[in-house]
Formats: sequence, C-alpha cells, structure tokens
Amino acid sequence: MVRKLLAGAGAVLLLAGCGGVGSSGGGETSLTTMGFGLGDEIATTRADLAGKAIAPATVKIGGSAFDAQQFLAAVASHTPPDLVYLDRQLLGTYAARGTLEPLTGCIAQQHVDVGQYRPAALKEVTLDGVVYGLPEFYDNRVLLVNDAAVEAGGLRPQDVTTTDRDKLADSARKLTARTGSGLTRIGFDPKIPEFLPLWAKANGVAMLSGDGRTAHLDDPRLAAVLEYTKSLIDAQGGWGAVKAFRDSFDFFGEKNPFKQGQLASTLMDDWYLNVLANYSPDVRMSAKPFTDTAGTPIDWVTGSAWVIPAGSTHKDQACAWIKTMTDAPTWVAAAKARAEKRRAAGKAFTGVYTGNRVADQEIFGSIVQLADRPAFGSAVQAVLRAQDSAFTIPASPAGSEFKTAWQNAVNRVLSGEQQPADALRQAQQEAQRALDAAVAHR
Repeated sequence: MVRKLLAGAGAVLLLAGCGGVGSSGGGETSLTTMGFGLGDEIATTRADLAGKAIAPATVKIGGSAFDAQQFLAAVASHTPPDLVYLDRQLLGTYAARGTLEPLTGCIAQQHVDVGQYRPAALKEVTLDGVVYGLPEFYDNRVLLVNDAAVEAGGLRPQDVTTTDRDKLADSARKLTARTGSGLTRIGFDPKIPEFLPLWAKANGVAMLSGDGRTAHLDDPRLAAVLEYTKSLIDAQGGWGAVKAFRDSFDFFGEKNPFKQGQLASTLMDDWYLNVLANYSPDVRMSAKPFTDTAGTPIDWVTGSAWVIPAGSTHKDQACAWIKTMTDAPTWVAAAKARAEKRRAAGKAFTGVYTGNRVADQEIFGSIVQLADRPAFGSAVQAVLRAQDSAFTIPASPAGSEFKTAWQNAVNRVLSGEQQPADALRQAQQEAQRALDAAVAHR
C-alpha cells in the first residue's frame, strides 16, 4: 500500500516542526510532525525501522516539543503537521475538537494488532469508544530510596514507607539536612503537583469519572491528602526552599542528586533507573511500589502517543509510520540496541517500559540481565510488581483543561495563596465548566 503510494516519488519524510505537507524543491513530498526528536538509541532505532517501513521514502528527522497554540493555529490555517507526538492525558481534548483523525481505518488498513498494547495505555487514547492514538511509553511511578543518604540520616532504607503516613512524615523530617545557607538534602519528595493523581488514588479518590466527563476535585479526601503532602514539604523548609533546591539538581548527569546525596527518597518515574544505571552504576539505591495506608500497591501510569491530525494529507504514510514505531518487534530492536550500548560501556540496562505488553515480555524476559547488579535487578522487579496495580486517568474531551485546573490548584496551595479545600473547589468549578462545554460541543 505505502510502497505504491510513494513509488517513484522520491519522497522525503521530514519529522520536524509544524507545517503540513509540502515540497522540498524537487517535487519531493515531505511530511511533518510535532513533538518528536531523536534523543537516543531508543528513538533512532525505531525511527530507522519506521523509515524502512515506508521505503522508498527517505526520512529526515528534526525535533520540537508539542505546542498546543502552534498546533491549533496550524489546524485552523489548514496546514497541520502530518504526525503529532503528545501526552496521552491531553489527547482527549484534541480528539473532541475534531482535530485528530480516528484511527479505525488506519488500524484496519495496516492490520494493527491492538491486542499487543497494554489495556491501560489503550484506554488513554480511546474517547467515546474510538481509538485516536497509538501508545508509546508506559511510565510507572514508584518509591525510590537513596540507601546511602538514608543511612547517613540515621535511618534504614526499609524505614521509608508510604504505607504509614506518620512514619513517612517523621522520616522526611529526620532525613532532611540543612546548613546555614539552606537545604543540603531533601528527606522525601512527594512530587506534587505532578503526582497528585497517585496520592489521590491512595486516599480513595478518582479525580475524574470513568467516562471522562465529571470531575471529583472537590472531594474532601483529596483536600486532605493535598494538605498532608504540603505538610511534608513545609516540614522540610517550605515550597520555596524545596523547589529552589530541587531545581538546582543535575538530575540527568554524573552529579545527580542520588550520587551527591541531595535526595534521600522520592516518588519517581521508572525511567530514572536507566539514568542512575548510566551515570551512577554503583549507587546504593532501592525501589518499592507506592502504597496506600493499607499497604496496597498503587501505580499511576501514563505516557505519550502518536496521533494523526484530521487535516493530514498523507494519512496512509502516517499510519504506517506510527504502527511501526509502536510495534513489538520495533521496541525489542530498540531495547537490544540500548542493551548492547550499555554492555559495551560496562553498565547495566534496566529495560524500557512500553505501552506494548508483547514487547515488554521479551524485553524483561530475555534482554534485561541484572544478575550482577542486584540493586538494579530488585528495583526493576519492584516496577514490574507495581504494574499489576496500574491505573490511568480516563481520556476526556477536556483532558488538557482538567489537568491545568488541578495543577494550578496545587500550585496555589504550595505558594500559600489558598488552602487546599478552597483551591480544589475552584479547580472543580474550572474543570467541570470545561468538561461540560466540551461535552456540549461533541
């Protein structure tokens, strides 16, 4: 199909910024994308395979972050990018506005095996029963403990637990370190506003209804857990001090906060294990699932997705591209590339967590080998256990507005502008107004 469409065209697939299909000067067809770049071998390996899938087209890839205003402006001017890579939490907003192509035809035409995708990831890209995107990564959130920093603070790694809220608050205070000039170590970072949905679930709150149309942000249990997480930050010096210190971290380098002893414990995305394995392979650390107060593991997952704008000119080529980028053999090839690179450097490969369960079975069943790195091996097993309790925020026709409402509410609380209950009541009104408007225009 794609070979017939492109045969003899000498087409060039340009994955760059926004701007629609155009010509590169010699009659060559070019497709554009927004939100994707070639940052590492995980991206380059898959892009190479996607390029082969649409041969004889050639691929020249640039990169740019997804920009909502730029995207909507391009759609309005009938020059949208042909491919868009965006946060799955935002997908529903653009699908509801009619700016995304339903993938029903793409899935049938390219024989996409939707059964290979994780149900939670597929749910995030499905609005009103229609699939609008193919999921990429599968970000899990777990508790990471810097064993050396915890012991330096007079505690044991097993003393840091999210099950006992009083004990967690006590350990956060004890593990925090200061000098006359300010913080030198954060005892426990609850990662708000980013991880509020995780704390909400642990307190029995689903922030959004299953159909994505009703906000539950004014639930008293959500206000209570926001007050608790803020108290953790206040006990460590307050939001201004904690945020300033956290912003100074070299999270993605050799002087990362685990290596430097600047962070004793935190909630973190699974991919940070690969960062530590790459830059601090000898760091003493441990991981465990986040739990509610009954000790039940909870894992909030999300990630990105490939979508095709409704105004895209070359939907067939775009479909072939996104199918290949998210297919199990493509992910496995990318994982092998990273594993080989790490092995050559004498470092550990802790895996890549994808929205494709078939790929993950092979990646963690045969490619990830951590017998000689027991700390990382145990941490990976903790992430895999956490996946059994995964939940997502449902796709919503006002997903972007909903996320903005609750994040702004948390920021107002952290800055001292409002109390938790007041901020969340305001967020409820803002979110529900946006949800009602989006539903009315469906």
